[in-house]
Amino acid sequence: MSDTFITVVAIMLAAVLILVMPVMTMADRVDTVSQTDIETKTSDFVNEIKSTGKLTPEKYSKFIEELTATGNTYNVEMEFKILDENPGKKSIQTSKDKIGENVYYSIFTTQIEDVINSGKNYNLKEGDIVNVTVRNTNKTLSQTLKNFFYTVTGNDTYTISASSGGMVVSTGENNE
Repeated sequence: MSDTFITVVAIMLAAVLILVMPVMTMADRVDTVSQTDIETKTSDFVNEIKSTGKLTPEKYSKFIEELTATGNTYNVEMEFKILDENPGKKSIQTSKDKIGENVYYSIFTTQIEDVINSGKNYNLKEGDIVNVTVRNTNKTLSQTLKNFFYTVTGNDTYTISASSGGMVVSTGENNE
């Protein structure tokens, strides 16, 4: 009786492994392909902003459309560090001939989206810094399977993310 029970359990375990392991492997591959795709799209998006010196509503909506084409939902966080040169400000603490330091101030996603959603370009100048981070917000099939079998990932984790940044090399035109 116990040999029959062990045989039945072994057959059921083998069947589960034969069915589940390929699904888990394919789900991991889908996440890997999405990861590579998102990294490429984010890098291209940032490079275009750096080279032209501006973010247009068309560029941003195209970027969002490309992200959602992967079948996942994403949170896009942008930060533009704007160079505030203060070229004529004298420093009190040092010699009277010294010109003030260059300072960056940050503009974040909501402020950038306010300008973009009003139909205007967000113009940057040479020396500004652009940072864009993308993270998936939905649970992928791979995450769901891993949660079921391993209980590895938590609710606040993400599996697909990309980040890119750099310095703007061209001043954007003021044409709206």
